[in-house]
Amino acid sequence: MIVPDPLSGVITALGRVSSSSSDFDLNPDVILPEGRSLRPAGVLIGFVERAGGVQVILTKRSSALRHHPGQIAFPGGKQDEGDSDVIATALREAHEEVGLHPDMTQVLGTFPCHETVTSFTMTPVLARVDPAFRPVSEPGEVEEVFEVPLTHLADPANYLVQSRQWRGQRRHYFVVPYGPYYIWGATARILRGLADRMAG
Repeated sequence: MIVPDPLSGVITALGRVSSSSSDFDLNPDVILPEGRSLRPAGVLIGFVERAGGVQVILTKRSSALRHHPGQIAFPGGKQDEGDSDVIATALREAHEEVGLHPDMTQVLGTFPCHETVTSFTMTPVLARVDPAFRPVSEPGEVEEVFEVPLTHLADPANYLVQSRQWRGQRRHYFVVPYGPYYIWGATARILRGLADRMAG
């Protein structure tokens, strides 16, 4: 008997043609300057199979950080000179931030880049994670590592659009709340892209 791959929907989503995204997708009045300088970054969307189903690994950033304190994020960060590519960046950062060794991952592919308001061009790297993985937080960067069911994140109905004032303008963005976690901004936008691709 052939057991279906629990990540078959994710793998199918990777095969669908899609365009890049940005933090400005819900703000069509924003005109981005041509020739702007964007720094490459890589983030890891890690999928791990648990007893209750496939989970997605997320972090809550330390409240002591200068940038985005306390926000929900994927493991990841800016590309360093020693990284061969953004996939290597995502794997290195995941190892540093949550103790996920590259040997415990199987990279499935990448999504198109996501441009952030902080001038990064962020590449989501999708990977299957060994179920034996147990997170070890880097206390200087990560306050908490937690997991969210893929079924929750793959349902477009769980996403809301909210707004707030930012640099004198009203900025709209996606949120996908889960329990006590307020997942918003670039993280929610990338997850919404995953949900849309999985829905077909």
